[in-house]
This record gives sequence, C-alpha cells and structure tokens, in this order.
Amino acid sequence: MKYDIAFIGVGKMGGAVCAGACRAFGPERVAAFVRDPARRPAIREQYGCAAPDTAAEASREAGIVVLCMKPHQIKAAAEELAPVLAARETPAALVSIAAGVTLAKLREYTSPSQPLVRVMPNLPALIGRGMMLWAAEGVSEEAEAAVVRWLEACGEVRRIEEKLMDAGSATAACSPAFAAMFIEALADGGVLAGLSRADATALAAAALEGTAAMVLAGSEPAKIKDDVCSPGGSTIEGVLKLEQAGMRAAVTDALIASWRRSSELG
Repeated sequence: MKYDIAFIGVGKMGGAVCAGACRAFGPERVAAFVRDPARRPAIREQYGCAAPDTAAEASREAGIVVLCMKPHQIKAAAEELAPVLAARETPAALVSIAAGVTLAKLREYTSPSQPLVRVMPNLPALIGRGMMLWAAEGVSEEAEAAVVRWLEACGEVRRIEEKLMDAGSATAACSPAFAAMFIEALADGGVLAGLSRADATALAAAALEGTAAMVLAGSEPAKIKDDVCSPGGSTIEGVLKLEQAGMRAAVTDALIASWRRSSELG
C-alpha cells in the first residue's frame, strides 16, 4: 500500500488528526483528499503529505481511510467509497470521526464485511493533547495497532464500548468549550479585580491545567476543593457563590444536553 492512512476531508479537526498521522507514520505515508482543487497545494505545503485528486485514489492506496466531515455528510461519502473499498484485495479499515454516526450506520452505508472504526477526538488534539476515544468492529489486530499508533500521536487514547461513545463525546469532546467559557469567566473576574486581560487569562488557564493534572494523577476533585477552602477563608466564599448560582447543575445539564444532541446527529 502506498499510504498507511488517508483522510477524506481536512477541516479543523481533520487537520489536527492528519497532523498527528504525519507525526506517527511520516508525511510521505499519509494522504489527505479535499474536494476543492485550489486547496490541495496548501495541504501539501502545510502537512507535507500527498493530496490526491480523488477520494477513490486515496482510498485504494491506504491501510486506514478516515472520513473527516460533518455527520450529515457521512452517508454520501461512505456510499461513494463503498465500491472502492469492496474491490480491494486487502481490506482497509474505514474510520469515522463524526459525532453520532454509529458503527451500525457505517455498516449500513458500506458492506457486512467492511472493517470499521469509530473515533471521537477533541480539540486539544490540535496540540497533541487530545483525548482520543475509539471503538472498532471487524478490524484486524494489525489495523487496530495502526489506529492506536495514529491516535497516540494526537494525545491520550482510550477504547470504550461503542454504546458509550456519545456519552464519551459529550464529556471529552464538547467539554473543552465549557472549560474555555469557565477560563474566560475567571479571567473576566480577574480583570474586574485589576489584573490585565493577559495576566488574568494566563493565571486562570494555568490553574485549570494544574488542577486537571492533579486529578489525572489520582487526586479526587472534592478533596482538592476541600484542601483549598480554609475555614472562613476567601475560597469558601467563592464556592458558596457558585453553589448559590447552581453551577454544578448547570454544567451537568449542559453535558446531558450535548449527549442527547450527539445521539441525534447520526
């Protein structure tokens, strides 16, 4: 095979995971197809990978074929490539990164024997710090290893049951927007208290990054909160205001709304 992996569509998230593939396999082993011919030279320049003229060309030559597009576009793209994939002597693993598109739907769009993978990245994959969720069906051990190699170049990798993918997507892929809003709100408070916008944003972001690192190292979120809250101190006053405003319920409601919407998109 000419390529280890080929991307069909290269938007913001597609570009992030394409960059990860170039790190994992080397750009000479990566192809990225975009429908607009005018964009292909820029793709070659930015990623150093091939930019074939057709999706079929990319799909015939790659061990992994990744559909990087909106959920409503997956059906047409998968059906267009199904004959190309079916005609191959060596099967390719077909991957979708679209929210809400199940493996069952992908199989409906392709064939009963098509090896399938569902991946849900999140925005920090842009800097190699993503949380990459995946589930697979009918994929060889060799192809699974290649998928993991690719995803590890984009961040942390976690395989989950496919039935939990929408919940995982809401928790890992939607939440960066919520976290960014919280950082922005903290920074607004810092500016109101007299800090410059740059200092307030840097302090808020660093505090969240450090706290997240503590949780990932094994600290319980509730204990971190209690450790910061001195009796009668400034932090517990702020915690009271957040509780009075219903922050916990608002965040949980936001995540559940995202989960429900994700399950509708496919």
